[in-house]
Amino acid sequence: MPETYLTISAPQQGLYKEKGSKFLAFAFPVESIDEVSTLLAEHRKEYYDARHVCYAYMLGADRLLFRANDDGEPSGTAGRPILGQINSFNLTNILIIVVRYFGGILLGTGGLIQAYKQAAADAITNADIVERDVMVPKTLRFPYEKTTAVMRTIKDTQSKILSQEFDNATGECIINLSVKKHYESRF
Repeated sequence: MPETYLTISAPQQGLYKEKGSKFLAFAFPVESIDEVSTLLAEHRKEYYDARHVCYAYMLGADRLLFRANDDGEPSGTAGRPILGQINSFNLTNILIIVVRYFGGILLGTGGLIQAYKQAAADAITNADIVERDVMVPKTLRFPYEKTTAVMRTIKDTQSKILSQEFDNATGECIINLSVKKHYESRF
């Protein structure tokens, strides 16, 4: 698994017009399938009058969790080109939704592929692409006397404390952390 990955820093939009059809693209940084589902439901509700709400997403630093959906467009003409743009920019933890308003003129297979590809590319190029560190969960158990050294290591590695406990009876401390993969071996 890589130690870093590329994603977008904030939601962004894009637009592509062809023969009267409008393709509105929305790119979102996401962390989970639940987040993807929520955003899709919101956009389907908001753009209920659109002909198609197509999308693709990629999750995880290893880029193994992904999906593309054509939402009624001919197979492979919408979701796959959107996913192709995600891959072209080597992004992950991203969802791109493209909403199509039909303009009355058929675009054909090639025209649809180009339109969805360009709309997705526009949303990505409008966004700030950032490199993020892969974070891994760690649980530390240590005697109270080691607290100063442990806290120094946590600070030096820019780790994030998720929770901490102290057992008065045993003198044991327990800290749950989110640690950059690069520093995982220090713990």
